[in-house]
Amino acid sequence: MNAKVRDLAGSFALLAVLIGLWWLAAHGQWVSRAFLPTPEATWQQLVAGLTDGELAAQTAATVGRMLAGWGLASLLGVALGALIGSSAMAREWLQPMLEFIRPLPASAVLPLAIALFGLSSGMVLAVVAFGAMWPVLLATLHGFASVHERLREVAAALQLSRTAFAFKLGLPQALPDILAGLRLSLTVSLIVSVVGEMIASQPGLGQAILLAARSFQASELYAGVLLLGAVGFASSAALARAEARLLRWQRS
Repeated sequence: MNAKVRDLAGSFALLAVLIGLWWLAAHGQWVSRAFLPTPEATWQQLVAGLTDGELAAQTAATVGRMLAGWGLASLLGVALGALIGSSAMAREWLQPMLEFIRPLPASAVLPLAIALFGLSSGMVLAVVAFGAMWPVLLATLHGFASVHERLREVAAALQLSRTAFAFKLGLPQALPDILAGLRLSLTVSLIVSVVGEMIASQPGLGQAILLAARSFQASELYAGVLLLGAVGFASSAALARAEARLLRWQRS
């Protein structure tokens, strides 16, 4: 048995143990059914929600919002990171400001976004893009700053413009950092999308989970949370697969 199969078997075994503990806790009434439904009830609610289309539509709304915000954040992050990272002076001047803004949670700017855009889908998209931009921007900036000095000397000797340097030397060298930033950014996009849906009452899994919690519909709540985890897992796995393909040259 190779390491990959062994790790996969271990993951499934751990998942089975956790589901077994959940089953025991629910059927043993360790916690009230109002707060902890049985795994069977949760699965039935999940299947029913996906079958009648309501939960599927909410999932599609959240995924669409997540991907739109992530795409916008990726474009802005790579462009700004490449622009700043290509200039040592720009890095020195802007690095303190970036480090000041970077730890600011996206949820902290929600009141400002509501004041500017109102309780709208555009507001949620703006907050998602803002929160998800920083991992990409800082990863791109780090990748450009890490370009070997010899390559910079070659670029100067060839009299490459800043644009040519970015596309021919900077981006290929920064690609591993950028892809790592994109994976983190995708997770942030999903989290901020759900929070924004809860606060702005926009259709999606966030709103569905919030309404289920307020009405003590535990099985609906857990079904939404499980589906949210599945979306996060699937999106991260897809991006990891794309990253492995794009970085095959590193292993050759």
